[in-house]
Amino acid sequence: MAAILNQVGTIFIPVSDIERARDWYCKILQLPIDREILHGHLYVLPMNGTGIVLDSKIYAEEHVFKAPLFHFNTNNVKEAYEYMKSKDVKLLTEIEHDHWFNFQDPDGNVMMVCHC
Repeated sequence: MAAILNQVGTIFIPVSDIERARDWYCKILQLPIDREILHGHLYVLPMNGTGIVLDSKIYAEEHVFKAPLFHFNTNNVKEAYEYMKSKDVKLLTEIEHDHWFNFQDPDGNVMMVCHC
């Protein structure tokens, strides 16, 4: 039995305002806001697969993701790009190689959407 499994459990995203971040991520991911904020600084997004936890306790400018540490999957990158535009999300790139694009959350974390 391996001491460390070869799988990712949860990704922590540093955010400055936990309620604002919860509302923004739930809006773009079309998730219900039906969970409580834990310990005043954590919000667990109800994801399929690897979990995402928004955490305002770890936020500092030097902790903001300057490059994507992971990507959100999509079956249609063009549709995802247009969807993000319609939500006024700050897009950092056009669709690259017909496969992916980068965007920024309200705290400046750089994220990616990629055709799976």
